[in-house]
Amino acid sequence: MLDTMIRFFQDGGPFMYPIAAVLAIGLAITLERFFYLASVRRRNRVAFERGILPLLQKRDYQRAMKAASNSDSAIAAIVGAGIARLLNHSRREDIEYAMEEGLMEVLPCLEKRTQYLATLANIATLLGLLGTIIGLIAAFTAVAAADPSQKASLLSESISIAMNTTAFGLMSAIPLLMFHAVLQTRTNEIVDSFEMAGVKLLNIISDQRSQTALA
Repeated sequence: MLDTMIRFFQDGGPFMYPIAAVLAIGLAITLERFFYLASVRRRNRVAFERGILPLLQKRDYQRAMKAASNSDSAIAAIVGAGIARLLNHSRREDIEYAMEEGLMEVLPCLEKRTQYLATLANIATLLGLLGTIIGLIAAFTAVAAADPSQKASLLSESISIAMNTTAFGLMSAIPLLMFHAVLQTRTNEIVDSFEMAGVKLLNIISDQRSQTALA
């Protein structure tokens, strides 16, 4: 199997190398983003569910603010911005705006380099097509000067080699597009968790103010 893949790669021509480079870059980005998003997700869960949320439910906003300040998680920065406004007796709208601002600061770090995967997939496909076209041009040029009895076999062999680049380009592009979709979904899930944390904070604030008004 490995020998077949090596022979397939070698028969594809010089365009196999830039396509392989594009695939390698895409895989590197995928691994880096996968581990980064997994780390963000884990730290967010620990910081909010085990640290900040229980304190918010107890209405202990000072300690919740301290817990958010001591955490290096993204969700702590967002919720901490809202708690800071709460401690300053700001309106609900101001608290919400502060958390939205924090989300806008965090979002670029979550989406960084993920969009490159779609671009790399397109580049791999186009490089494969370009390699095939150039290979076909070279094949027809060679066939034109060949012996008539060998033209058919020479043409079929040259076309087969030229098509290898398109196949390899597609083999590289399809996984990169799949990885892009998976990473985009994971990023959206993390953003949804930020929004849910903000809603929980706002609901706790609303319940407290309603109880205070009734008292």
